[in-house]
Amino acid sequence: MAIEIGKFTGEWAELLELLDMAFSAPWTDEQYESERGIWEQERSIVASEDGQLVGHTGTFSQLMTVPGGQLPSAGVTMVGVRPTHRRRGILRDLMRAQLTDVHEAGEPLATLTASEPVIYPRFGYGLASDHQEIVVPKASRGLRPVAGIDDVRIRYVDAHESLARCAELRNKLALERPGMFQHNEKWQQYTISPTVVSDIANASRIRCVVAERDGELVGYAHYRTKRAQKGYVDVLRVHAVDLAAHAALWRYLLEPDLLSETHCELLASDDPLLDLLLDPRAPGAITRDGLWLRPVDVGRALAGRTYARDLDVVIEVVDEFLPWNAGRWYLSGGTDGASCEQVQRDADLTLDVRDLGAVYLGRPSLERLGRAGLVAEHTPGALAATSQAFSTTWLPFLDTGF
Repeated sequence: MAIEIGKFTGEWAELLELLDMAFSAPWTDEQYESERGIWEQERSIVASEDGQLVGHTGTFSQLMTVPGGQLPSAGVTMVGVRPTHRRRGILRDLMRAQLTDVHEAGEPLATLTASEPVIYPRFGYGLASDHQEIVVPKASRGLRPVAGIDDVRIRYVDAHESLARCAELRNKLALERPGMFQHNEKWQQYTISPTVVSDIANASRIRCVVAERDGELVGYAHYRTKRAQKGYVDVLRVHAVDLAAHAALWRYLLEPDLLSETHCELLASDDPLLDLLLDPRAPGAITRDGLWLRPVDVGRALAGRTYARDLDVVIEVVDEFLPWNAGRWYLSGGTDGASCEQVQRDADLTLDVRDLGAVYLGRPSLERLGRAGLVAEHTPGALAATSQAFSTTWLPFLDTGF
């Protein structure tokens, strides 16, 4: 029978059976129910054969922070193919149908987190952010002095009752960090629920502490405690408006009673904690891949962000998967905004769309990719100037996996 690609019109239970097969059923009913809460059924695309679902990819409608602003973005999720139907081009057809749908919806960017990172570059996704996974022993919890830390009060609160207040603070901070997206009420609930991206084994319920100064909320942290072979604090997120509040929250998290370590699997690569620890070896930081990004509309994507310096450059983009992106794009602008349009002029630089996606949020640098032979410079100086223009104050960071 021929494989048919189209919109999903069935029920969650039918989709769940496919996901159980595709992901070898690693999650509990409670975790799947959390995923159902943020699922956008009308944006599910499936592959079917003789009435049976054999593949799926879904989309979350997000508003993501980019340098200098925000853009609508399609968060790609629940990508899977039935094990009996692999190596038949089904994933390629699903990806093409999804990205076409994203383009028609007017979203210039698509993003995802990859269970297998070697899969998605062939569909034009580049690694746009990373983060650190750390384990700090209690004996190495010492921090350098931070002015104002003792003026911050740390108070335990109920995670559900404080959710709206904390989410408001987090969304304001998200406006400053490329790669973060705004949390609506469904996503706020998702952050304190057991999800498929969280390890709930031997874990307490999610706990919340807030940081306050003169009664004003200046930060918060979500964490769990775990009892396995070695008890530890599992930090899920820390958000604060200033360094003193940030340090005060981490001081609390690094000093657990009856627990020997503090773990965090999702720490920004430029988080101040990494510089504040007295022992630089203490966290044993491991760099993990974070957000993968694909320009779906190159012109809108490049015009939709600001740049660290004035630039005037023609970039030739190679895109074999989405032909409307392929060609030469004239990009001009600076700190106040930019414009971008297709032209027939000679290119100053040439790169693949996956590498454009990798540098779009400010990490890594274009010059670094050029040293790896991934960017061709046709006009002397164009690579360095464009690389500087793409740079950002904050490293991109995705604080909420999906």
